[in-house]
Amino acid sequence: MFSNYTKEFAYNIKLSVPVILGMLGHTFVQFADNIMLGQLGTAELAAVSLGNSFVFIAMSLGIGFSTAITPLVAEADGAGNKQNAKSALKHGLVLCTILGFSLFLLILLAKPLMYLMEQPEEVVELAMPYLDLVAFSLVPLIVFQAFKQFSEGLSQTRYPMYATILANVVNITLNYLLIFGTFGFPKLGIVGAAWGTLISRVVMVFYLWMLLKNKKKFHDYVTGFNLRNIEKRVLRKIISLGFPSALQMFFEVAIFTAAIWLSGVLGKNPQAANQIALNLSSMTFMFGMGLGVAAMIRVGNQKGLKDFRELRRIAQSIFFLTLLLEIVFALLFLLGRDWFPTLYLDVDDRMNFTDNTEVIILASQLLLVAAFFQISDGIQVVVLGALRGLQDVKIPTFITFVAYWLIGFPISYYLGLHTSLESVGIWVGLLTGLTASAIMLYIRFNYLTQKLIRTS
Repeated sequence: MFSNYTKEFAYNIKLSVPVILGMLGHTFVQFADNIMLGQLGTAELAAVSLGNSFVFIAMSLGIGFSTAITPLVAEADGAGNKQNAKSALKHGLVLCTILGFSLFLLILLAKPLMYLMEQPEEVVELAMPYLDLVAFSLVPLIVFQAFKQFSEGLSQTRYPMYATILANVVNITLNYLLIFGTFGFPKLGIVGAAWGTLISRVVMVFYLWMLLKNKKKFHDYVTGFNLRNIEKRVLRKIISLGFPSALQMFFEVAIFTAAIWLSGVLGKNPQAANQIALNLSSMTFMFGMGLGVAAMIRVGNQKGLKDFRELRRIAQSIFFLTLLLEIVFALLFLLGRDWFPTLYLDVDDRMNFTDNTEVIILASQLLLVAAFFQISDGIQVVVLGALRGLQDVKIPTFITFVAYWLIGFPISYYLGLHTSLESVGIWVGLLTGLTASAIMLYIRFNYLTQKLIRTS
Protein backbone atom coordinates (compact mmCIF):
# COMPACT_ATOMS: atom_id res chain seq x y z
CA MET A 1 0.00 0.00 0.00
CA PHE A 2 2.70 2.49 1.01
CA SER A 3 4.67 1.66 -2.16
CA ASN A 4 1.88 3.37 -4.17
CA TYR A 5 3.05 6.60 -2.58
CA THR A 6 6.75 6.05 -1.84
CA LYS A 7 7.57 5.19 -5.47
CA GLU A 8 6.81 8.85 -6.30
CA PHE A 9 9.20 10.23 -3.66
CA ALA A 10 12.32 10.39 -5.86
CA TYR A 11 10.64 12.41 -8.61
CA ASN A 12 8.83 14.66 -6.12
CA ILE A 13 12.15 15.46 -4.42
CA LYS A 14 13.93 16.07 -7.75
CA LEU A 15 11.19 18.50 -8.78
CA SER A 16 11.11 20.41 -5.48
CA VAL A 17 14.82 20.65 -4.50
CA PRO A 18 15.79 23.58 -6.84
CA VAL A 19 12.72 25.52 -5.66
CA ILE A 20 13.52 24.79 -2.00
CA LEU A 21 17.15 25.91 -2.42
CA GLY A 22 16.07 29.15 -4.08
CA MET A 23 13.56 29.91 -1.32
CA LEU A 24 16.06 29.00 1.39
CA GLY A 25 18.42 31.54 -0.15
CA HIS A 26 16.01 34.39 0.63
CA THR A 27 15.49 33.09 4.17
CA PHE A 28 19.23 32.68 4.72
CA VAL A 29 19.70 36.41 4.08
CA GLN A 30 17.44 37.06 7.10
CA PHE A 31 19.23 34.34 9.09
CA ALA A 32 22.62 36.02 8.46
CA ASP A 33 21.19 39.44 9.41
CA ASN A 34 19.70 38.07 12.65
CA ILE A 35 22.85 36.28 13.79
CA MET A 36 25.10 39.30 13.15
CA LEU A 37 22.71 41.84 14.65
CA GLY A 38 22.10 39.59 17.65
CA GLN A 39 25.73 40.23 18.57
CA LEU A 40 24.86 43.93 19.02
CA GLY A 41 22.00 43.29 21.48
CA THR A 42 18.37 42.26 21.83
CA ALA A 43 17.05 45.74 20.93
CA GLU A 44 18.72 45.55 17.49
CA LEU A 45 17.32 42.06 16.93
CA ALA A 46 13.83 43.25 17.94
CA ALA A 47 14.18 46.29 15.61
CA VAL A 48 14.97 44.05 12.63
CA SER A 49 11.93 41.97 13.55
CA LEU A 50 9.68 45.03 13.69
CA GLY A 51 11.04 46.55 10.45
CA ASN A 52 10.83 43.30 8.54
CA SER A 53 7.27 42.71 9.73
CA PHE A 54 6.14 45.57 7.45
CA VAL A 55 8.36 44.36 4.60
CA PHE A 56 7.17 40.73 4.79
CA ILE A 57 3.52 41.74 4.35
CA ALA A 58 4.38 43.76 1.25
CA MET A 59 6.70 41.03 -0.03
CA SER A 60 3.95 38.39 0.20
CA LEU A 61 1.77 40.46 -2.14
CA GLY A 62 4.62 41.02 -4.61
CA ILE A 63 5.72 37.39 -4.71
CA GLY A 64 2.11 36.19 -4.91
CA PHE A 65 1.42 38.36 -7.94
CA SER A 66 4.62 37.30 -9.70
CA THR A 67 3.70 33.59 -9.56
CA ALA A 68 1.20 34.18 -12.38
CA ILE A 69 4.08 34.58 -14.88
CA THR A 70 5.23 30.93 -14.64
CA PRO A 71 2.11 29.15 -16.02
CA LEU A 72 1.73 31.74 -18.81
CA VAL A 73 5.35 31.28 -19.92
CA ALA A 74 5.15 27.48 -19.57
CA GLU A 75 1.97 27.37 -21.67
CA ALA A 76 3.55 29.54 -24.39
CA ASP A 77 6.77 27.50 -24.32
CA GLY A 78 4.82 24.25 -24.67
CA ALA A 79 3.04 25.67 -27.71
CA GLY A 80 6.34 26.89 -29.17
CA ASN A 81 5.08 30.49 -29.08
CA LYS A 82 8.10 32.61 -28.12
CA GLN A 83 6.21 35.86 -28.66
CA ASN A 84 3.59 35.02 -26.02
CA ALA A 85 6.31 33.95 -23.56
CA LYS A 86 8.15 37.24 -24.10
CA SER A 87 4.86 39.14 -23.75
CA ALA A 88 4.19 37.41 -20.39
CA LEU A 89 7.65 38.42 -19.17
CA LYS A 90 7.34 42.00 -20.45
CA HIS A 91 3.92 42.57 -18.89
CA GLY A 92 5.02 40.76 -15.73
CA LEU A 93 8.04 43.04 -15.41
CA VAL A 94 5.89 46.16 -15.86
CA LEU A 95 3.43 44.92 -13.24
CA CYS A 96 6.15 43.87 -10.79
CA THR A 97 8.03 47.18 -11.15
CA ILE A 98 4.88 49.25 -10.54
CA LEU A 99 3.96 46.95 -7.64
CA GLY A 100 7.47 47.21 -6.15
CA PHE A 101 7.41 51.03 -6.09
CA SER A 102 3.79 51.08 -4.85
CA LEU A 103 4.61 48.75 -1.94
CA PHE A 104 7.70 50.83 -1.10
CA LEU A 105 5.60 54.01 -0.92
CA LEU A 106 2.92 52.18 1.09
CA ILE A 107 5.50 51.14 3.69
CA LEU A 108 6.80 54.72 3.93
CA LEU A 109 3.25 55.93 4.58
CA ALA A 110 2.71 53.16 7.16
CA LYS A 111 5.91 53.93 9.14
CA PRO A 112 4.22 56.25 11.69
CA LEU A 113 2.02 53.29 12.73
CA MET A 114 5.02 51.96 14.65
CA TYR A 115 4.56 54.73 17.22
CA LEU A 116 0.90 53.76 17.68
CA MET A 117 1.52 50.04 18.16
CA GLU A 118 2.77 50.15 21.77
CA GLN A 119 6.21 48.93 20.65
CA PRO A 120 9.31 49.65 22.81
CA GLU A 121 10.49 53.19 21.96
CA GLU A 122 14.14 52.11 21.71
CA VAL A 123 13.18 49.42 19.17
CA VAL A 124 11.09 51.82 17.03
CA GLU A 125 13.91 54.39 16.84
CA LEU A 126 16.32 51.71 15.61
CA ALA A 127 13.79 50.24 13.15
CA MET A 128 12.96 53.51 11.34
CA PRO A 129 16.18 54.05 9.30
CA TYR A 130 16.50 50.29 8.73
CA LEU A 131 13.00 50.12 7.27
CA ASP A 132 13.60 52.89 4.69
CA LEU A 133 16.36 50.96 2.93
CA VAL A 134 14.88 47.46 3.25
CA ALA A 135 11.51 48.74 1.97
CA PHE A 136 13.23 50.13 -1.13
CA SER A 137 14.93 46.75 -1.65
CA LEU A 138 11.44 45.38 -2.44
CA VAL A 139 11.69 47.02 -5.88
CA PRO A 140 14.68 44.93 -7.09
CA LEU A 141 13.38 41.87 -5.21
CA ILE A 142 9.99 41.85 -6.96
CA VAL A 143 11.62 42.59 -10.35
CA PHE A 144 13.90 39.60 -9.66
CA GLN A 145 10.77 37.52 -8.95
CA ALA A 146 9.47 38.35 -12.45
CA PHE A 147 12.68 37.04 -14.05
CA LYS A 148 12.69 34.05 -11.68
CA GLN A 149 9.13 33.03 -12.51
CA PHE A 150 9.88 33.47 -16.23
CA SER A 151 13.00 31.28 -15.93
CA GLU A 152 11.07 28.57 -14.07
CA GLY A 153 8.33 28.73 -16.70
CA LEU A 154 10.97 27.63 -19.22
CA SER A 155 11.99 24.82 -16.78
CA GLN A 156 15.28 26.57 -15.95
CA THR A 157 15.34 26.55 -12.15
CA ARG A 158 19.14 26.68 -11.79
CA TYR A 159 19.73 30.29 -12.87
CA PRO A 160 17.58 31.95 -10.15
CA MET A 161 19.30 29.64 -7.64
CA TYR A 162 22.76 30.85 -8.80
CA ALA A 163 21.63 34.48 -8.45
CA THR A 164 20.30 33.83 -4.95
CA ILE A 165 23.57 32.19 -3.86
CA LEU A 166 25.55 35.19 -5.17
CA ALA A 167 23.18 37.57 -3.34
CA ASN A 168 23.80 35.70 -0.09
CA VAL A 169 27.58 35.99 -0.47
CA VAL A 170 27.28 39.74 -1.20
CA ASN A 171 24.85 40.27 1.70
CA ILE A 172 26.92 38.41 4.30
CA THR A 173 30.14 40.16 3.18
CA LEU A 174 28.55 43.63 3.33
CA ASN A 175 26.93 42.81 6.69
CA TYR A 176 30.30 41.89 8.15
CA LEU A 177 31.91 45.07 6.80
CA LEU A 178 29.12 47.56 7.54
CA ILE A 179 27.48 46.28 10.74
CA PHE A 180 30.74 46.03 12.68
CA GLY A 181 32.89 48.54 10.72
CA THR A 182 35.49 45.95 9.72
CA PHE A 183 38.59 46.79 7.61
CA GLY A 184 38.04 50.54 7.92
CA PHE A 185 34.43 50.52 6.67
CA PRO A 186 31.96 52.74 8.59
CA LYS A 187 30.34 51.02 11.57
CA LEU A 188 26.64 51.42 10.71
CA GLY A 189 25.07 48.74 12.94
CA ILE A 190 21.49 47.95 11.96
CA VAL A 191 21.61 50.37 8.98
CA GLY A 192 24.62 48.44 7.66
CA ALA A 193 22.46 45.31 7.50
CA ALA A 194 19.86 47.26 5.51
CA TRP A 195 22.48 48.42 2.99
CA GLY A 196 23.68 44.82 2.66
CA THR A 197 20.13 43.65 1.88
CA LEU A 198 19.47 46.43 -0.66
CA ILE A 199 22.77 46.09 -2.56
CA SER A 200 22.60 42.27 -2.64
CA ARG A 201 19.09 42.39 -4.14
CA VAL A 202 20.17 44.84 -6.86
CA VAL A 203 23.11 42.55 -7.68
CA MET A 204 20.72 39.58 -7.77
CA VAL A 205 18.49 41.17 -10.46
CA PHE A 206 21.35 42.23 -12.72
CA TYR A 207 23.16 38.91 -12.37
CA LEU A 208 20.07 36.88 -13.32
CA TRP A 209 19.33 39.23 -16.24
CA MET A 210 22.95 38.94 -17.48
CA LEU A 211 22.83 35.13 -17.17
CA LEU A 212 19.67 34.97 -19.30
CA LYS A 213 20.85 37.64 -21.75
CA ASN A 214 24.13 35.83 -22.43
CA LYS A 215 22.45 32.48 -23.10
CA LYS A 216 21.50 32.22 -26.78
CA LYS A 217 18.29 30.35 -25.89
CA PHE A 218 17.01 33.21 -23.69
CA HIS A 219 18.60 36.32 -25.24
CA ASP A 220 15.63 37.30 -27.42
CA TYR A 221 13.19 36.85 -24.53
CA VAL A 222 14.92 39.31 -22.17
CA THR A 223 16.02 42.04 -24.61
CA GLY A 224 14.34 44.46 -27.01
CA PHE A 225 11.13 45.11 -25.06
CA ASN A 226 8.62 47.47 -26.69
CA LEU A 227 7.19 49.10 -23.57
CA ARG A 228 4.87 51.34 -25.60
CA ASN A 229 2.79 48.33 -26.56
CA ILE A 230 1.19 47.25 -23.28
CA GLU A 231 -1.92 45.07 -23.57
CA LYS A 232 -4.58 45.37 -20.87
CA ARG A 233 -5.71 41.80 -21.67
CA VAL A 234 -2.33 40.33 -20.63
CA LEU A 235 -2.12 42.50 -17.51
CA ARG A 236 -5.62 41.38 -16.50
CA LYS A 237 -4.65 37.74 -17.02
CA ILE A 238 -1.60 38.06 -14.75
CA ILE A 239 -3.59 39.87 -12.07
CA SER A 240 -6.49 37.36 -12.18
CA LEU A 241 -4.05 34.46 -11.75
CA GLY A 242 -1.82 36.12 -9.17
CA PHE A 243 -4.32 37.94 -6.96
CA PRO A 244 -5.86 34.93 -5.13
CA SER A 245 -2.38 33.44 -4.57
CA ALA A 246 -1.20 36.80 -3.23
CA LEU A 247 -4.13 36.92 -0.80
CA GLN A 248 -3.48 33.37 0.43
CA MET A 249 0.16 34.25 1.09
CA PHE A 250 -0.86 37.58 2.62
CA PHE A 251 -3.29 36.02 5.13
CA GLU A 252 -0.62 33.64 6.42
CA VAL A 253 2.26 36.15 6.46
CA ALA A 254 0.02 38.73 8.12
CA ILE A 255 -0.81 36.50 11.11
CA PHE A 256 2.89 35.87 11.71
CA THR A 257 3.42 39.63 11.41
CA ALA A 258 0.67 40.16 13.96
CA ALA A 259 2.59 37.80 16.26
CA ILE A 260 5.63 40.09 15.93
CA TRP A 261 3.53 43.13 16.86
CA LEU A 262 1.83 41.36 19.78
CA SER A 263 5.27 40.28 21.02
CA GLY A 264 6.41 43.90 20.80
CA VAL A 265 3.58 44.92 23.14
CA LEU A 266 5.06 42.46 25.68
CA GLY A 267 8.54 44.05 25.36
CA LYS A 268 11.80 43.95 23.38
CA ASN A 269 12.93 40.56 24.76
CA PRO A 270 9.71 38.71 23.85
CA GLN A 271 9.95 40.34 20.42
CA ALA A 272 13.58 39.23 19.98
CA ALA A 273 12.65 35.67 21.08
CA ASN A 274 9.74 35.70 18.63
CA GLN A 275 12.13 36.73 15.84
CA ILE A 276 14.48 33.81 16.56
CA ALA A 277 11.68 31.23 16.59
CA LEU A 278 10.09 32.79 13.49
CA ASN A 279 13.37 32.81 11.55
CA LEU A 280 14.03 29.14 12.31
CA SER A 281 10.43 28.16 11.46
CA SER A 282 10.53 30.08 8.17
CA MET A 283 13.55 28.05 7.05
CA THR A 284 11.78 24.71 7.54
CA PHE A 285 8.63 26.19 5.93
CA MET A 286 10.56 26.60 2.66
CA PHE A 287 10.74 22.80 2.33
CA GLY A 288 6.95 22.64 2.50
CA MET A 289 6.66 25.47 -0.02
CA GLY A 290 9.00 23.66 -2.45
CA LEU A 291 6.94 20.48 -2.17
CA GLY A 292 3.82 22.63 -2.64
CA VAL A 293 5.21 23.82 -6.00
CA ALA A 294 5.87 20.16 -6.95
CA ALA A 295 2.24 19.36 -6.00
CA MET A 296 0.98 22.26 -8.15
CA ILE A 297 2.99 21.10 -11.19
CA ARG A 298 2.13 17.39 -10.93
CA VAL A 299 -1.56 17.90 -10.12
CA GLY A 300 -1.79 20.39 -13.00
CA ASN A 301 -0.27 17.83 -15.38
CA GLN A 302 -2.72 15.09 -14.32
CA LYS A 303 -5.62 17.53 -14.58
CA GLY A 304 -4.60 18.19 -18.19
CA LEU A 305 -4.56 14.42 -18.81
CA LYS A 306 -7.93 14.10 -17.01
CA ASP A 307 -6.57 11.13 -15.02
CA PHE A 308 -8.15 12.04 -11.69
CA ARG A 309 -7.40 8.77 -9.86
CA GLU A 310 -3.72 9.22 -10.67
CA LEU A 311 -3.97 12.89 -9.73
CA ARG A 312 -5.26 11.96 -6.28
CA ARG A 313 -2.61 9.25 -5.77
CA ILE A 314 0.27 11.53 -6.80
CA ALA A 315 -0.99 14.41 -4.62
CA GLN A 316 -1.33 12.09 -1.61
CA SER A 317 2.22 10.81 -2.21
CA ILE A 318 3.44 14.41 -1.84
CA PHE A 319 1.29 14.90 1.28
CA PHE A 320 2.79 11.70 2.77
CA LEU A 321 6.37 12.76 1.91
CA THR A 322 5.71 16.17 3.50
CA LEU A 323 4.30 14.55 6.66
CA LEU A 324 7.45 12.40 7.09
CA LEU A 325 9.76 15.37 6.48
CA GLU A 326 7.88 17.63 8.90
CA ILE A 327 8.01 14.96 11.63
CA VAL A 328 11.81 15.02 11.26
CA PHE A 329 11.79 18.83 11.59
CA ALA A 330 9.50 18.60 14.64
CA LEU A 331 11.96 16.23 16.35
CA LEU A 332 14.85 18.55 15.40
CA PHE A 333 13.09 21.50 17.04
CA LEU A 334 12.28 19.46 20.15
CA LEU A 335 15.86 18.25 20.57
CA GLY A 336 17.56 21.54 19.65
CA ARG A 337 15.20 24.07 21.20
CA ASP A 338 17.64 25.06 23.97
CA TRP A 339 20.67 25.26 21.65
CA PHE A 340 19.30 26.98 18.51
CA PRO A 341 18.61 30.35 20.23
CA THR A 342 22.25 30.55 21.43
CA LEU A 343 23.31 30.87 17.76
CA TYR A 344 21.66 34.30 17.60
CA LEU A 345 23.03 35.91 20.76
CA ASP A 346 26.41 36.36 22.40
CA VAL A 347 26.02 34.23 25.55
CA ASP A 348 29.36 35.57 26.90
CA ASP A 349 28.28 39.22 26.67
CA ARG A 350 28.27 40.28 30.35
CA MET A 351 26.65 43.67 29.70
CA ASN A 352 23.58 42.06 28.10
CA PHE A 353 23.71 38.77 30.00
CA THR A 354 20.28 39.16 31.68
CA ASP A 355 18.49 40.17 28.46
CA ASN A 356 20.19 37.47 26.40
CA THR A 357 19.37 34.76 28.95
CA GLU A 358 15.70 35.79 29.04
CA VAL A 359 15.50 35.76 25.23
CA ILE A 360 17.10 32.30 24.99
CA ILE A 361 14.66 30.84 27.57
CA LEU A 362 11.66 32.44 25.83
CA ALA A 363 12.78 31.34 22.36
CA SER A 364 13.22 27.79 23.65
CA GLN A 365 9.59 27.78 24.85
CA LEU A 366 8.37 29.09 21.48
CA LEU A 367 10.35 26.42 19.61
CA LEU A 368 8.49 23.78 21.64
CA VAL A 369 5.21 25.06 20.14
CA ALA A 370 6.87 25.50 16.73
CA ALA A 371 7.87 21.82 16.77
CA PHE A 372 4.19 20.85 16.76
CA PHE A 373 3.12 23.31 14.08
CA GLN A 374 5.81 22.07 11.66
CA ILE A 375 3.39 19.31 10.66
CA SER A 376 0.33 21.58 10.29
CA ASP A 377 2.33 24.22 8.39
CA GLY A 378 3.85 21.72 5.96
CA ILE A 379 0.56 19.95 5.22
CA GLN A 380 -1.44 23.14 4.65
CA VAL A 381 1.07 24.56 2.15
CA VAL A 382 1.33 21.37 0.03
CA VAL A 383 -2.45 20.89 -0.04
CA LEU A 384 -2.75 24.54 -1.10
CA GLY A 385 -0.26 23.79 -3.92
CA ALA A 386 -2.34 20.80 -5.04
CA LEU A 387 -5.51 22.94 -5.05
CA ARG A 388 -3.73 25.55 -7.21
CA GLY A 389 -2.85 22.72 -9.58
CA LEU A 390 -6.59 22.01 -9.77
CA GLN A 391 -7.05 25.76 -10.46
CA ASP A 392 -9.21 25.97 -7.34
CA VAL A 393 -8.20 29.32 -5.80
CA LYS A 394 -11.27 31.18 -4.52
CA ILE A 395 -12.53 28.76 -1.81
CA PRO A 396 -8.97 28.08 -0.49
CA THR A 397 -8.47 31.86 -0.17
CA PHE A 398 -11.62 32.03 1.98
CA ILE A 399 -10.43 29.00 4.02
CA THR A 400 -7.07 30.63 4.79
CA PHE A 401 -8.81 33.82 5.89
CA VAL A 402 -11.12 31.91 8.26
CA ALA A 403 -8.32 29.72 9.66
CA TYR A 404 -5.84 32.51 10.36
CA TRP A 405 -8.00 35.52 11.13
CA LEU A 406 -11.25 34.15 12.56
CA ILE A 407 -9.66 31.23 14.46
CA GLY A 408 -5.90 31.73 14.93
CA PHE A 409 -5.54 35.47 15.55
CA PRO A 410 -8.24 35.84 18.26
CA ILE A 411 -6.59 32.98 20.20
CA SER A 412 -3.12 34.59 19.80
CA TYR A 413 -4.48 37.96 20.93
CA TYR A 414 -6.35 36.65 23.96
CA LEU A 415 -3.73 34.17 25.23
CA GLY A 416 -0.82 36.53 24.46
CA LEU A 417 -2.10 39.75 26.01
CA HIS A 418 -4.71 38.60 28.52
CA THR A 419 -3.26 35.46 30.13
CA SER A 420 0.00 34.47 31.82
CA LEU A 421 1.00 32.44 28.76
CA GLU A 422 2.08 35.67 26.97
CA SER A 423 4.56 34.79 24.13
CA VAL A 424 3.73 31.09 24.27
CA GLY A 425 0.03 31.96 24.04
CA ILE A 426 0.66 33.95 20.85
CA TRP A 427 2.28 30.89 19.29
CA VAL A 428 -0.50 28.55 20.48
CA GLY A 429 -2.81 30.76 18.39
CA LEU A 430 -0.51 30.34 15.38
CA LEU A 431 -0.52 26.56 15.88
CA THR A 432 -4.34 26.54 16.05
CA GLY A 433 -4.71 28.62 12.87
CA LEU A 434 -2.27 26.46 10.89
CA THR A 435 -3.95 23.26 12.06
CA ALA A 436 -7.41 24.58 11.13
CA SER A 437 -6.07 25.58 7.70
CA ALA A 438 -4.48 22.16 7.08
CA ILE A 439 -7.67 20.28 8.04
CA MET A 440 -10.07 22.47 6.04
CA LEU A 441 -7.85 22.57 2.93
CA TYR A 442 -7.47 18.79 2.98
CA ILE A 443 -11.25 18.36 3.30
CA ARG A 444 -11.60 20.66 0.25
CA PHE A 445 -9.03 18.64 -1.74
CA ASN A 446 -10.64 15.34 -0.73
CA TYR A 447 -14.10 16.57 -1.76
CA LEU A 448 -12.96 17.93 -5.14
CA THR A 449 -10.91 14.89 -6.16
CA GLN A 450 -13.63 12.40 -5.19
CA LYS A 451 -16.16 14.46 -7.14
CA LEU A 452 -13.85 14.53 -10.20
CA ILE A 453 -13.34 10.74 -10.02
CA ARG A 454 -17.09 10.10 -9.72
CA THR A 455 -18.01 12.33 -12.65
CA SER A 456 -15.17 11.33 -14.99
